[in-house]
Amino acid sequence: MYVENGVLISGILCKKSLGASAGGLLHTVHQERGNEVCRQFYGNLQTVINNWLMYNGHSVGIGDAIADTATRESIQHHLDEATRSVKRIIEDAQNDRIKADPGKTLRQTFEAQVNAKLNKAREDAGGDAERSLSVHNNFTAMTMSGSKGSILNISQIVACVGQQNVEGQRIPFGFRYRSLPHYLKDDYSPLSKGFVFNSYLMGLHPAEFFFHAMGGREGLIDTVRLLITFFYMFCVSNGASVWRRR
Repeated sequence: MYVENGVLISGILCKKSLGASAGGLLHTVHQERGNEVCRQFYGNLQTVINNWLMYNGHSVGIGDAIADTATRESIQHHLDEATRSVKRIIEDAQNDRIKADPGKTLRQTFEAQVNAKLNKAREDAGGDAERSLSVHNNFTAMTMSGSKGSILNISQIVACVGQQNVEGQRIPFGFRYRSLPHYLKDDYSPLSKGFVFNSYLMGLHPAEFFFHAMGGREGLIDTVRLLITFFYMFCVSNGASVWRRR
């Protein structure tokens, strides 16, 4: 970003340049002009932004999430290739053609190879989705400015949601030798183990929605555990007895 005599010559005002970071705009103004000018600058900048948003606003719509035909075909190609690769890995495991990596069991090696293929497919599909969006796209504007979201969010909306995890692993077998009752026993395919092929725009089918809810519930449980831990530490530090025996 280049500013000359108070005029923005090139670059964009984003979170990196306006945030509390060394070498940013706020830091530079404070070093060159002092704290009073720095305070006035930030107040005036906020006034300009508020007035601009009052007349222009910012919103996103379905049109911001729709990729062109070539991009959709490329995304589908990555997902199909990942499915075929995982199928070959499963066949190798069934025919005892997989060798355990150092420090890992055969099952851990198998899961690591499957995860690598699925993660690469999601990253490649997300990269295609990101490159297909215009610089004037409202999702891109939010991520580039640093106000909200990331490239991962865009790829999940446009390309595919990707692998859902519970305790850092693919969806485990909750029923007898299967993740859900309508899958075959010992089915280690991406679909039955929690890989969501659809995007949020396309919509998730019931099994994908269920797996997605499992991953989301784990995050909520971790949050509750953290709050309980803080509450317990607060009570102990104040001399209160949290657990009372009758």
